Amino acid sequence: MAIKNLKLLTLSLIFLSLFSCSSNQSTKSNRIVIGISADVQTFNTLFAFSYEESAISDLLFPGLLDFRWNFEQGKLVPYPMIATNWQWSDDSTYISFSIRDDILWSDGESLSVDDIIFSYDVFSDPEVQSRLLGTFDYFFSDAEGKIDLEKTFNVNSPTEIEIHFPENSVINLVEMSIPIIPKHIFSEISRDQLGSSEINFKPVSSGAFKLKKWNRNQTIVLEADSSSFLFNEGQVAEIVFKIIPEYTSRILQLEKGEIDLIELVKVEDMDELKSEDNISVVNNSGREYDYIGWNNIDPELFAKGEVKSNILFGNDNVRKALTMAVNRKEILDEYLLGQGQLAFSPVSPIFKSEFNEDLKPYEYNPVEAKKLLANEGWLDEDKNGILDKDGIEFKFSMYYPVGNPLREYASVVVKNNLKAVGVDVSIEQMELGTFIDNLYERKLNSWMAGWGVPLPLELKPFWYSDPNIGILNFACYSNPAVDEILNSLETNLTDEKRIELVKKFQSIIHNDEPVTFLYWTPNLVAYNNRIKNINITPYGVLVHCWEWTLDE
Repeated sequence: MAIKNLKLLTLSLIFLSLFSCSSNQSTKSNRIVIGISADVQTFNTLFAFSYEESAISDLLFPGLLDFRWNFEQGKLVPYPMIATNWQWSDDSTYISFSIRDDILWSDGESLSVDDIIFSYDVFSDPEVQSRLLGTFDYFFSDAEGKIDLEKTFNVNSPTEIEIHFPENSVINLVEMSIPIIPKHIFSEISRDQLGSSEINFKPVSSGAFKLKKWNRNQTIVLEADSSSFLFNEGQVAEIVFKIIPEYTSRILQLEKGEIDLIELVKVEDMDELKSEDNISVVNNSGREYDYIGWNNIDPELFAKGEVKSNILFGNDNVRKALTMAVNRKEILDEYLLGQGQLAFSPVSPIFKSEFNEDLKPYEYNPVEAKKLLANEGWLDEDKNGILDKDGIEFKFSMYYPVGNPLREYASVVVKNNLKAVGVDVSIEQMELGTFIDNLYERKLNSWMAGWGVPLPLELKPFWYSDPNIGILNFACYSNPAVDEILNSLETNLTDEKRIELVKKFQSIIHNDEPVTFLYWTPNLVAYNNRIKNINITPYGVLVHCWEWTLDE
């Protein structure tokens, strides 16, 4: 899972001439312009780590299957893409895929089953260091995670391929369906040179769009590929990604009609944009939440190889008290203008069947918080306004990365709220790279950060006690019952049993409160109403943009 990505790029005025001097009026009128904050560094799907790179490369390199978000079920549902259909074997040890025979790469070569096998081989090769390295454990693979091609793939015909799995493997079709790359292009390059190859900037693709032009730090222009199997006559001729680092400029250009769509609109701009007759605003929330991390173990002793409960945060009642002491609704109402939703676990309400509706967020109750703290021995014995226990005052530093206004605002609320119950908090900003490094090394006592929720839902990396497995369990939370559930979720289960276990997991997490879950943050997407057939879901905004059309 790639986390360390931060790119800041500048906008050039050359872009203005591209739009004002275009002689192709029909193309211009059949173009959608999307405002993004940063340029890409590659179009190679192997190394598409940033959000922008991933969104664009997914358009260029489809996988075996397509996926669409089902709102009623709250989950992704597979649909045909490169594969027209698929069938599990009776013993569930392999899937047989029927492959389309009419797919062309953008250079005119035909896509074949050889491309499919080659793609899995390259993505899993440690020498390549792709963004998906280490995610193929459920395939036949060696100690380094590289897929064993002979055991995994069986080609029955030019249009039928079997993918085999070890017995009792639990297959995630979303993760399994990786982007397919052209063997005739990539096989000509040494694998240790793929990251620096010219193909990173001149992709040979098979999606509905292909790269037409890249003006670095200005625009990325994708044009409809009429030879693509996804092409239809009514689709938009061009998708243009316009790099506009400054947020205010993106808003102004949307209002002026110079761009057609932006994500991550600030809530304070929502009403003004909604008042525009030509603009729609959609709150695509449920994928990101903010939280306050409490290190459940002593970070200084951990650095010395010793695991011991944190004197401040090692007790679940203390952590509950800290949550009750924070007025999260005030932050929602004042800063997020009510557009977020209080959180109480890492399972989002978008997962309709798995979300535990019987649980409720802890209410803001400083009186009850003080009682809980007192019951655990935290009292202000010396009457200096700070709780103490066994001679240790309840005081600590809370860190958050620079450049996030919401967390800057929320940290002040948290500081003041906790001070009211006798807890002394020092707020500290930290450069993002250093902040992430400290989280991975479990050095911080307390911090404020956010998580994006994977689709499909994935819990083990975030909550498993073993740090070699729970690599993102920065709070060092440990509960054998949770570990047992997370292990069980990796076995073959009925849907009913899986739902039961995920709901039980939420109950345990809610009771233990390993961190303070703050709120599900809104992702406001604004777009020009001339775009039709747009379907914004938790799965993404651009994932099916070849289906978009424009008003005449």
